[in-house]
Amino acid sequence: MEAIITVVGFLGAGKTTLLRFLINSFIEQGFNPYVILNDYENAHLDAQQLTKQMASNAIKPLSGSCICCSGIMELRNTVNRIPDRKNGITLIEANGTSDACSLMEFLGVGLHDRFLPPIQISVVDVKNWQKRGAHNELEANQIQISSLLVLSHLEQVSENRKAEVIQQLKIWNPTAKVIPMQQLDVLLLPELGPSLNSAQKLDHQKAHWASCAVDLPNLPHSKAIDGICAALPKSLLRVKGCTIISDDAHYTYFERTPDGEVHIRPFNGVPITGSKLLTIGPGSETYLLQKIITSILSKNQVIDKNTPQKE
Repeated sequence: MEAIITVVGFLGAGKTTLLRFLINSFIEQGFNPYVILNDYENAHLDAQQLTKQMASNAIKPLSGSCICCSGIMELRNTVNRIPDRKNGITLIEANGTSDACSLMEFLGVGLHDRFLPPIQISVVDVKNWQKRGAHNELEANQIQISSLLVLSHLEQVSENRKAEVIQQLKIWNPTAKVIPMQQLDVLLLPELGPSLNSAQKLDHQKAHWASCAVDLPNLPHSKAIDGICAALPKSLLRVKGCTIISDDAHYTYFERTPDGEVHIRPFNGVPITGSKLLTIGPGSETYLLQKIITSILSKNQVIDKNTPQKE
């Protein structure tokens, strides 16, 4: 029977990093993974980044719906349509604000008999755990019925902080295994069973956030990315985009994590959605994003005109 592993965790916790590790590790062990990605806007951007690791027909992006409620039927149907294959394993990455308890409650109903009961892995950002303010309850919800809690961002914290977080995690979910990401053995995952822990009820509306996406023109240089990310309100807990920088022949991908860090890297191929700027969180409104883009581009045009040209 085929195992189904869902990966959950707050925005920026490291879900995609874990997913990449799982894909590579399972392939090395002779498995045939199928990946489902869920995001508010343009999950295709993230899906394209995985095509260096696996075939595109083994990756299914699901955008614009909440797979823990309105999108659960689409998710369940997607799983049931996955081709039967030797040594198959299904990996699902939920968006960073998912009501993880509701997701597991509904996902296991109506799946084909060839699938094992779904299990859940939570990625816990040790550095920022329970420092989310109004979103602490949602973050705690995302670990309560997971069978495994994977610790991330350990390189930035003390041993005391690590021990403190593990102690809190054990209070919220005493039955889950807790390990650093570096110690994860993928061969143990298909053997995990569903969590037996009881979860506290979450007001589901706390898992529903505003989001939007706008077209992003070519940018004169990478500093314009920093300018856009700095100008966007802090209430936007997730920012990502893809565009052409100057006369570069290749696309560039960037993201701003909830702690404000900006990461820039090459994009794999050409985005099928075109160049985009995407945001998640209160304040995700089209006019605001367009206004900031226009402002940053105008400032850079003035800078370029005043910069002495080399002869």
